[in-house]
Amino acid sequence: MAYDVLIRRGSLVLPTKVVRGDVAIEGGLFAAIAPELAGPASEEIDAAGLHLFPGVVDPHVHFNEPGRTEWEGAATGSAALAAGGGTCFCDMPLNSSPPTLDGPSFDQKAAALAANSRTDFGLWGGLTPTNLDRLDELAERGVIGFKAFMCASGIDDFTAADDYTLWQGMQIAARLKLPVAVHAENETLTRVLARQAIAAGKTGVRDFLASRPVVAELEAIQRAILLADEAGCSLHIVHVSCGRGVALVAEAQANGIDVTCETCPHYLVLTEDDRERLGAIAKCAPPLRSAEDQAQLWRALLAGKIAFVASDHSPAPASMKLAADFFQIWGGISGVQMTLSLLLAAGHEQRGLTLSYLAKLTSRAAAERFRLAGKGCLEVGADADLALVDLSAAGPLEQNELRDRHRLSPYVGYPLRGRVQRTLVRGQTVFHAGRLAGSPTGRLVTPNARP
Repeated sequence: MAYDVLIRRGSLVLPTKVVRGDVAIEGGLFAAIAPELAGPASEEIDAAGLHLFPGVVDPHVHFNEPGRTEWEGAATGSAALAAGGGTCFCDMPLNSSPPTLDGPSFDQKAAALAANSRTDFGLWGGLTPTNLDRLDELAERGVIGFKAFMCASGIDDFTAADDYTLWQGMQIAARLKLPVAVHAENETLTRVLARQAIAAGKTGVRDFLASRPVVAELEAIQRAILLADEAGCSLHIVHVSCGRGVALVAEAQANGIDVTCETCPHYLVLTEDDRERLGAIAKCAPPLRSAEDQAQLWRALLAGKIAFVASDHSPAPASMKLAADFFQIWGGISGVQMTLSLLLAAGHEQRGLTLSYLAKLTSRAAAERFRLAGKGCLEVGADADLALVDLSAAGPLEQNELRDRHRLSPYVGYPLRGRVQRTLVRGQTVFHAGRLAGSPTGRLVTPNARP
């Protein structure tokens, strides 16, 4: 038979091993995976010397569609994702304006993303004190889950969930069979510590760090686990910054509680010392931690206690990164393009992270956790989403390589291993040899449904 695309002589990164082989694509799906496949194809790609990874699935980004697209936007955000080997993202309900809190706002965002995204996408719905009666609308439209902040979000139209809101929302989510994801930091601790520091004129980098201590994260994780267990709700803790936080999740899992956690590349490759050196572009919440916290986080990751790695790409214009008062600077790290390359450098090369496990952390695990059918796997019948990577390519990241809107990355100059040579979404090349290809053709992905 004639295939649409035939990729030859690549090293295929499979769940348990890496093997040399060919990949055939037909109708946007993987049609055959085997050594030396026969048959003509409309397009043949020679992948000799390249590794074929399942396309990166990033379940935690802020592309800000619709509204606030001057901070990012799906056109530039998805371009950056594609340049980093990404083929699917899940957009958070904030910082878009309006936030995704009901059916109409979901529809508005889905339409904007479909018009502008180069990759496929899923949507999170919000869980706030104002929209408990609208969660059913969001579930009907296909959100992958509900996101709540246990402390101030920094966005006026996305209110933090107090304990009552979280408890009620978790019970609704359990009925709807959808997970709740939480930003876990204690509101009282972070608010009062910040207020005291500012009142004392202590507004530097280290003062901000002190206002968001590890204990604020640990307490919130424990409280979210207790509420979710009592509600019978599936729980996911986003951007865990320390090994002790992961340990709380692992303990809960051992007790039969349905809870997972993610971490982010910035917690794995940067520390609080880097934040002092880099300044505003490295501000995030929870903040970058100590070298010891980072070492514990790596041990947890290598031990299989962290479900996956997500970018938490949260960009803003340079004007929002300028202030003498560090508390007033917008907190968010731009990194959607770099997840795969950073893990290849810091994990595979430096710590022996296998390529198969790396692929799970950046692709398959998130797709499975949020039931994104057909995504994140290199197997016959799945969506033909691929990243073709040259592992021999090495060198520091240069700012002109970045594709996000503002190119304000703390990773510029970081020594990377591996460069994405080509990215395919459902068999269509969207990035090749440093250039974008084609036009936006992204599709909405919903739990247990094919796009």
